Amino acid sequence: MGEGPQMPDRSTKTTVGTEDIHEMKAGVEPRDSHPRGILHNIKLAQLMISGYLKSSISTVEKRFGLSSQTSGLLAAFNEVGNVSLILFVSYFGSRVHRPRMIGYGALLVALAGLLMALPHFLSEPYRYDHSSPEDRSQDFEASLCLPTTVAPASALSNGSCSSHTEAKHLSMVGIMFTAQTLLGIGGVPIQPFGISYIDDFAHHSNSPLYLGILFAVTTMGPGLAYGLGSLMLRLYVDIDRMPEGGIDLTTKDPRWVGAWWLGFLISAGLVVLAASPYFFFPREMPKEKHELHFRRKVLGGAASTGSKGKELSSQHEPLKKQAGLAQIAPDLTVVQFIKVFPRVLLRTLRHPIFLLVVLSQVCTSSMVAGMATFLPKFLERQFSITASFANLLLGGLTIPLAIVGIVVGGVLVKRLHLSPLQCSVLCLLGSLLCLLLSVPLFFIGCSTHHVAGITQDLGAQPGPSLFPGCSEPCSCQPDDFNPVCDTSAYVEYTTPCHAGCTGRVVQEVLGKSQVFYTNCSCVPGSGPVPAGSCESACSRLVLPFILLVSLGATVASVTHTPSFMLILRGVKKEDKTLAVGMQFMLLRVLAWMPSPVIHGSAIDTTCVHWALTCGRRAVCRYYDHDLLRNRFIGLQFFYKSGSMVCFALVLAILRQQSKEASAKAAVKSSHLQQL
Repeated sequence: MGEGPQMPDRSTKTTVGTEDIHEMKAGVEPRDSHPRGILHNIKLAQLMISGYLKSSISTVEKRFGLSSQTSGLLAAFNEVGNVSLILFVSYFGSRVHRPRMIGYGALLVALAGLLMALPHFLSEPYRYDHSSPEDRSQDFEASLCLPTTVAPASALSNGSCSSHTEAKHLSMVGIMFTAQTLLGIGGVPIQPFGISYIDDFAHHSNSPLYLGILFAVTTMGPGLAYGLGSLMLRLYVDIDRMPEGGIDLTTKDPRWVGAWWLGFLISAGLVVLAASPYFFFPREMPKEKHELHFRRKVLGGAASTGSKGKELSSQHEPLKKQAGLAQIAPDLTVVQFIKVFPRVLLRTLRHPIFLLVVLSQVCTSSMVAGMATFLPKFLERQFSITASFANLLLGGLTIPLAIVGIVVGGVLVKRLHLSPLQCSVLCLLGSLLCLLLSVPLFFIGCSTHHVAGITQDLGAQPGPSLFPGCSEPCSCQPDDFNPVCDTSAYVEYTTPCHAGCTGRVVQEVLGKSQVFYTNCSCVPGSGPVPAGSCESACSRLVLPFILLVSLGATVASVTHTPSFMLILRGVKKEDKTLAVGMQFMLLRVLAWMPSPVIHGSAIDTTCVHWALTCGRRAVCRYYDHDLLRNRFIGLQFFYKSGSMVCFALVLAILRQQSKEASAKAAVKSSHLQQL
């Protein structure tokens, strides 16, 4: 009995005139704008937490001795909780109080942020290598330059290994994986309910623009996360427990670890603030009630005339029969939903336009996921810039331009009233231009500078026997890491010991204290050599590189809203909700989950010198820069090519359908003329 009055309300939308709809929108638009703005705020805050880990990925690797493959898995692990619930939330969401569910999910996201920061407080203070003559044991002469190593917390030396230390390290990593899972679960209600808000309370002609704004806001969150990461990574990791006498590191030192944990605390606080208003929202928005009242008035007026009433009721009957899974899902039990779901799923997946557009979005999302996770680290290694500056480039240039591209795509669809065929043309042109802009990236970069004993033979594993004979009397520890640079020959040594240095002085250079090592038997003229890695010869190329990346991101983002509209307009109306849910699920399963792991694994294959932790590989110290650039950009090129091919097939199918429709119309008109 309860379903009777609801079905006419849904179907009456087809009988309402355009002018009436516009008048109805005008009467309630001011009341609708505020909730939508708050929705954007909570989505923004939620994405700051998920994006912040990507901004500090290289720092977390150094702090906890992780490979890029492991850190990529950590970055993608929030999708595990998201994928497990996204479809059920999409369908059964109308049974619950949607604003409160968004609020509860946001609180879970805030808890995940707090858990991400917890390993900092449970771990010992960060200690870095001090491989200098001052650290030598008094039992040896100065000419032996044998250091006493202080093992960093991020990479415990093999001599300090124990079951306790290894178990504690695994527990810290386990806490972060748990936090990422909770982050994915907490973010589940926000995206589907946000899109349903727009679909329920926005006019269909404004949907492309509003969707573009929503997608732009989802991009703005990571942009703010990179900006926050840029600020936090300038601070020392143990700013809350600084050692006595301070530290002798700068942000340019490869041993520097920034305050990665502080950004999670700030982001969690912002999520709590953004979530608070949702607990006071009504179950239904005022505009939704206004629409129901308006439709009932229309129905009442139509029912007052007998003939129109019969006609209207006859129109409702077939609509009841055509009600799809999207309409009846709220009234299904879990068992009934599971029985109905496979049939509708197969029907949706057999739709060629839907499948090809989603595959193109999978390729694009895979490219974005890999770039968002590892582009800051790539810039650090390729151009010898700090983690803070790398995040600043992404947060201040790349992501703002991507936001512009998303909004432009939404505006083009709305203003030009693009048909599905025209949307596919726009998507194909955008993906082609994005592919062309990535070609020069293969040639912008520098080879790895010479590192004594490591880069001489990239195919061999580094070890004590590979270091020059001049440092053999020093009995240097192979796992130590305190690099120094011979600026005259542009050769880097992993420690002053490996350079054969026996002295250390501190000099004032440009108003700052600079450490130099002297009496270095492996250095022409015996030094002195400054502490720190050698500066890259192509640091100046980072700006043209990031500019090309940003332009490519802009044109790729223009295709975002048109491709989404291809899905909404290409499937049956009753399957539209399922199509959206399937789209987000497939993007997570096929792109956002595997892509960071794939990119991280590719990066690990370019490593030429690993730090060892208890006999296992930990963080990578040095990469083959040419191989790193070719494989990282090559993966990006592969995904961009896949996206372009899929859009080309979509265009071909739509053109064929258009020709068939024109031919049928011509045949029909000829028959009418003959009659």
